[in-house]
Amino acid sequence: MKKFALITGASGGIGATTALKLASEGWNLYLHYHSNIEKMNTLVQQLEAYNIELITIQADLRTNEGVHKIIESIFQLNAIVICSGTSSYSLFTDLDENTIDDLLQIHVKSPLLLIKKLLPKLMKFHDSSIVIISSIWGQTGAACEVMYSTVKGAQISFVKALSKEMASNGLRINCVAPGAVKTGMMDRFTEEEIEEIESEIPLGRLAMPEEVSEAISFLLSSKSSYITGQTLSVNGGWYI
Repeated sequence: MKKFALITGASGGIGATTALKLASEGWNLYLHYHSNIEKMNTLVQQLEAYNIELITIQADLRTNEGVHKIIESIFQLNAIVICSGTSSYSLFTDLDENTIDDLLQIHVKSPLLLIKKLLPKLMKFHDSSIVIISSIWGQTGAACEVMYSTVKGAQISFVKALSKEMASNGLRINCVAPGAVKTGMMDRFTEEEIEEIESEIPLGRLAMPEEVSEAISFLLSSKSSYITGQTLSVNGGWYI
């Protein structure tokens, strides 16, 4: 039987590498993106080599309308990977209300609504799975990323709670919590700042997006069939 996965934020660094990894394993894909049509077109071209079914969905997850647009585009569904997100780097006292609202909507409300509405489709299959990409800062918190840490921590709590509620249906729900990953989110840092971050990481380097995708693939696979409600840290030993 064919299997289908929804990846939100598929045009991002982790989302795109996850799409390529899952396609190589035979998954058919729903690929959500917001505005980066160029990266999405490039990804679609790369995926053509895998001869899979592919549906792209443009939607703004800062709005409830964007969530419903994705829901209406989904037919069969065996897995969800929540990769969509944005960060904010500033003192908490400098955050404006719109930024707070956007971070809450993108990282908490929209994923919760999306999963809630798609659970009936997932529960048609006893081996369905959900993976949410949280963050090291959801585990330990970060100065100047207080709001980002807050919403990422909320994702981890959501996974812990929903995994218990859904376990009897065979639906597994887990988190991956990356540390510093070599994606566009690091573009705001200078080379010197990145070197300083790397010096704090025991493995001495940033993660590659593919290393996060491997963790996602594992949590979606039968190899992790007895793992649910967990947060898998992919951070080079930065936080243990």
